[in-house]
Amino acid sequence: MPISADPAPVSPKAVGRAVIVMGVSGCGKSTLGAMLAQALDCPFLEGDSYHSAAAVEKMRGGEALTDEDRWPWLDRLGAAIAGTVTAQGVAVAACSALKRAYRDRLRAAIGVPVHFILLDNDRDELLARLGNRPGHYMPASLLDSQLATLEPPSPEEGAMILTTNVPASELRDRALAWLG
Repeated sequence: MPISADPAPVSPKAVGRAVIVMGVSGCGKSTLGAMLAQALDCPFLEGDSYHSAAAVEKMRGGEALTDEDRWPWLDRLGAAIAGTVTAQGVAVAACSALKRAYRDRLRAAIGVPVHFILLDNDRDELLARLGNRPGHYMPASLLDSQLATLEPPSPEEGAMILTTNVPASELRDRALAWLG
């Protein structure tokens, strides 16, 4: 039987991987994440829904979260992503993942390759977006705190950075091309 020089294509689901769309509040994480999940035919996990009630109330009150507030949230989200990858082969999540330490913690919890996509926005655009989210617990007053906390991924993290000055469908297409 001849041996093929071209290996059979391997589905991304067979390999197991996670995609995390990251950035500050209002940057479009949920929109792009949901679009990617639909394109990849996999579950989308909204990181905001893994915050504790106490953390949500703290943010709603205009108080920024501390690392101590975030660790349990990252652990819950990381476990949920890992479980989804185990069950489905691939998962897409939205998570601010503002610091490298947060991304490292997520990577350790998930246990398969994690592809981070940072959405980079202009501050004025972010403020406008935050003003158009009635009922969301994250007030625009916390934006500067998030921007100050943000540590963009370093080159060795292998993340993708997308500037959101184009339609969401173009961001999706660029991200899918990068993901392969």
